[in-house]
Amino acid sequence: MDFTFTEEQQAAVEAAKAVFADVAPDSVPSPALTPGAVAQDFDRPLWARLASSDLLSLVLAEEHGGAGLDAIALCLVLREAAGVLARVPLLEHCATAMAVQAHGSPELAAALLPGAGNGTLVLTAAAHGRTGHDPAELAVTARREGADWTLEGSQTAVPWAHNADWIAVPAHTGEGEAVLALVPRTAGGLVLAEQCSTSGERLAELALDGVRVPATHLIETPGAWERLRQLLATGTCALALGLGERVLTMTSQYTAKREQFGFPVATFQAVAVQAADRYIDLRAMEVTLWQAAWRLDAATGAAGGPLPIAGDVAVAKIWASEGVRRVVQTAQHLHGGFGADTDYPLHRYHAWAKQLELQLGPAAAHEEALGDLLAAHPLA
Repeated sequence: MDFTFTEEQQAAVEAAKAVFADVAPDSVPSPALTPGAVAQDFDRPLWARLASSDLLSLVLAEEHGGAGLDAIALCLVLREAAGVLARVPLLEHCATAMAVQAHGSPELAAALLPGAGNGTLVLTAAAHGRTGHDPAELAVTARREGADWTLEGSQTAVPWAHNADWIAVPAHTGEGEAVLALVPRTAGGLVLAEQCSTSGERLAELALDGVRVPATHLIETPGAWERLRQLLATGTCALALGLGERVLTMTSQYTAKREQFGFPVATFQAVAVQAADRYIDLRAMEVTLWQAAWRLDAATGAAGGPLPIAGDVAVAKIWASEGVRRVVQTAQHLHGGFGADTDYPLHRYHAWAKQLELQLGPAAAHEEALGDLLAAHPLA
């Protein structure tokens, strides 16, 4: 077996490192000092650099102006983005574009993918339902009316919705199968209310009151929404990994310089053991992330093991949600009061880590889902 990344995937990492090299995590006001959102828009100059480096079209096929790469390549780029707290809708945009490319009508693909690839159109996805705890597809109903569909319902905590051009909205038809509607932000009957994330980023609550969607803008392919949901979850695990790795590096550098009793605190056994435990967390987050991303790219329910892909995604989420919390908590502890200083970026990483943990959901829920899968698919 060859577990190395391909030359194309490694080239994507190098391009991402070059783009993110000059990004400052503290380029916007601190969420600890700002009531409401830290900014009204995402980082448009960075978005333009991502577009000019062909990183927004990374996962699109060549006929749509892309490089034709996969979920692993996307996760590699997201890992780099999280290290600098890049304020761009890279995950939601690329994941939605992949869903449109794989399952959308030719008319929808032609309308969205060229602009998505060059960054002139921004895509996002509603994945949290009414409350953040219920399945997102149950929060909105889709009813066929002639050649169109009508959407009714609401979605909470939609990232970057105020600044996106199109929003992917999962819905149910009452017949047991989820559908995915691509809705322009300016659609009649769509109202966006202000919300704010733990990290200080601008979110939106979507209220859909009789929003009409042409049939060509609605994806009815079975499994399309589930695939998008799993890709969003796996990408969030990649963000958690990149953030955690950066935080552990910051902690290592700080404890190597900070002295007590004439010695760097990094040489104290209690400090070294805590850092080693967090390193183990990160390696577990990494291996489970790549397993989930590989299964998504394999695109077959049985490839790579007896469990469905949902099992690998659940394991990745368990490690990511618990691991990123442990990493930032240990970092705060080892930094002492310096970790809470708003002139030092660690508190920003802590806030972003908490937001990622909330997005992923509690590990106990994923463990329960994994248990159900194991019961339904015996390994022996």
